[in-house]
Amino acid sequence: MKKMLSASLMCADLMNLEKSVRELEKAGIDYLHIDIMDGSFVPNITLGFDFINAVKNITDIPLDVHMMVNEPGRFLNAMKLGADDILCVHHESDIHLQRTLAQIKDKGIKAGLAINPQTAPENMRYLKDYIDMALVMTVSPGFAGQKIFSGAEFKTKHTRELLDEWGCENVPIEVDGNISVENGVKLNRCGADIFVLGTSSLFIKGKDMSESAAKFRAALQEG
Repeated sequence: MKKMLSASLMCADLMNLEKSVRELEKAGIDYLHIDIMDGSFVPNITLGFDFINAVKNITDIPLDVHMMVNEPGRFLNAMKLGADDILCVHHESDIHLQRTLAQIKDKGIKAGLAINPQTAPENMRYLKDYIDMALVMTVSPGFAGQKIFSGAEFKTKHTRELLDEWGCENVPIEVDGNISVENGVKLNRCGADIFVLGTSSLFIKGKDMSESAAKFRAALQEG
């Protein structure tokens, strides 16, 4: 499966967003990762739906929207997403999760399912027919700059094994949280396919994003 890079726009220069997006286009980034936080599911508030729609209007890079909100099904009509985009919701966030995932797919959008560090990958079993991507959180969601949790490698490997066992070999695994080059190489060996890149690997002060992205891709190939 192709290895893909998803740039976390939360870490971009938001005062010069279009400039940053053009640099990410030049760097060959595969997805733009947009975190939506509600101050309830996680103790932080970040970007909103108008932001998503504005980004969608200025680039052809597919969006990778990560909903860290309670009852995400309430907001599906607020976003202008298409067939190349991913809309990811948390297992822990919605008691009617199957319905929400089905609604995402009915809109022609790729459905992602995220699990927190303490959530067992086995919980995805009965939803496997409704997901196009599995997101393994490698930190507790809500804040940038955290250290990767100690079970991240085992959990990523276990998730890959389970997806393959369930006949979901084509469902990619995304990893999100302190994805440095070193951590990315380790998680790649465990079966990760999409890497959310932030301040530890892509948005590095004084460094060109094209060079940083190329360095990350090269490390994956070599590792």
